[in-house]
Amino acid sequence: MIDHLRDKGLGVDPVCRVLELSPSTYFAREKRPESARRLRDEQLMPLIEEVHAESGGTHGARRITRALRRKGHKVALAPSRG
Repeated sequence: MIDHLRDKGLGVDPVCRVLELSPSTYFAREKRPESARRLRDEQLMPLIEEVHAESGGTHGARRITRALRRKGHKVALAPSRG
């Protein structure tokens, strides 16, 4: 979000002030490498979108998880129903 506002011409300091966030926190985060979770999510999203499209947009998380497993992908368990 800060990057988006920064691209619109707003400075980091004023945006951080409104968000009650230290600018040093923002810049520290910018230097960190992507987390393993984020990288894995980026790998899985096209596969999830593909399975969802193949189902005509009818499959939810459980069915998508099962379909991905049937295709040989290692994915986490689908969320349990509350």
